[in-house]
Amino acid sequence: MTEMDLKLKFETMEAGDFKDFAKAMTDYIAEYLENIRDRPVVPSVKPGYLRPLVPEQAPEQAEPWTAVMADIERVVMSGVTHWHSPRFHAYFPTANSYPAIVADMLSGAIACIGFTWIASPACTELEVVMLDWLGQMLGLPECFLARSGGEAGGVIQGTASEATLVALLGAKSRTMQRVKEQHPEWTDTEILSKLVAYCNKQAHSSVERAGLLGGVKMRSLKPDNKHRLRGDILNEAIDEDIKKGLIPFYVVATLGTTSSCTFDALDEIGDVCAARDVWLHVDAAYAGSAFICPEYRYLMKGVEKADSFNFNPHKWMLVNFDCSAMWLKQPRWIVDAFNVDPLYLKHDQQGSAPDYRHWQIPLGRRFRALKLWFVLRLYGVENLQKHIRKHIALAHLFERLCTSDERFEIVEEVTMGLVCFRLKGSNDTNEELLRRINGRGKIHLVPSKIDDVYFLRLAICSRFSEDSDIHISWEEIKHSADEVLAQK
Repeated sequence: MTEMDLKLKFETMEAGDFKDFAKAMTDYIAEYLENIRDRPVVPSVKPGYLRPLVPEQAPEQAEPWTAVMADIERVVMSGVTHWHSPRFHAYFPTANSYPAIVADMLSGAIACIGFTWIASPACTELEVVMLDWLGQMLGLPECFLARSGGEAGGVIQGTASEATLVALLGAKSRTMQRVKEQHPEWTDTEILSKLVAYCNKQAHSSVERAGLLGGVKMRSLKPDNKHRLRGDILNEAIDEDIKKGLIPFYVVATLGTTSSCTFDALDEIGDVCAARDVWLHVDAAYAGSAFICPEYRYLMKGVEKADSFNFNPHKWMLVNFDCSAMWLKQPRWIVDAFNVDPLYLKHDQQGSAPDYRHWQIPLGRRFRALKLWFVLRLYGVENLQKHIRKHIALAHLFERLCTSDERFEIVEEVTMGLVCFRLKGSNDTNEELLRRINGRGKIHLVPSKIDDVYFLRLAICSRFSEDSDIHISWEEIKHSADEVLAQK
């Protein structure tokens, strides 16, 4: 061994230690998840809690893996909000399952960056096939699937926010080309200043953000009295804007709004968009998972009229974050908008398989299709359907408990795993109720407000949730309500 070799030799984790570390971590993970309901759902730490718990600088010498394991509870778990606890009812669920965890281990081991087909053919090809499997499970029309033989197909994005922005940029590219053909004398800046997009006022904040990032106007339209965006409302808005000399180009229809899980009238909106040659994107981030159950597909009636469709298996379909499934009928508009083709990324098979770098905003991408493949095979469609139906049944159980107490009212119809409820009375009373519930720390909820009505949202989030957990959460809510009303 040369003097240089001696200088460069360093301690590293070899396969034997890796196996021991991985075995210990697997045991820890299983123990953590199986006993998660015993932990306080939200940590009682303050901002900055972690810095005093770790050294000021990285260690000069390697530490044993046992030292890292010994610090997990003290440093990490003391500041974790336990999203998979049956006592966690905030936001919407984020998915978690053992098959997906194992798939992420394999993805980490392969550690490819699948931006082109040749960069790792399996990474691209498994994604193409898995998005076809998933599309068929949802009942998506063949015109969205790669197996149809056309240009259509699916892609895994990081989040629904990315999918909304990608679709908007594709719609912008398509409209800019069309308008330039009609008005060659107009500059890009002139055309951009006229573009206008539309969504429900109840759409996710990421839709408004997509408009900001895309440099276009985004109009939030007032929905009907059931908080749904309807075809006539959209039609009227488009007419108004055309009279002002604007160019409508993009509409987002939400299936399962964040505040209250309501569903826009997709069929009506689809007719308007088709008649106006406007790109229609469907955001079904949370509720889309329910469409694997045939009885809920009536909620996506008219989906064949959409240009793009997106939902998050990483919310409700047991596939760990990040895995946001998006389908495009004509991905060429996205590819054209994002196509930068330096020599070092070219390869001999271009055109015969998708280069997914053209379908997304980042260049790099992980091997995320492994998670779908593992989950779909190790659960099967039947068990995934049971998971969805169980969560919806638990939501209806909580709804019944609420309606059995005359002090409470249900704010929105319960269709999925979300219940919107409140104490009858003022917004102040309900704000105090939420403070009491979250202050006690046994369960965790977040609020929302529609038309100046403040309410609480209880989402069924954990795959471990049972009837008994819903009863415990209800008792917590009742106890807090007793305190609030006694104080009043």
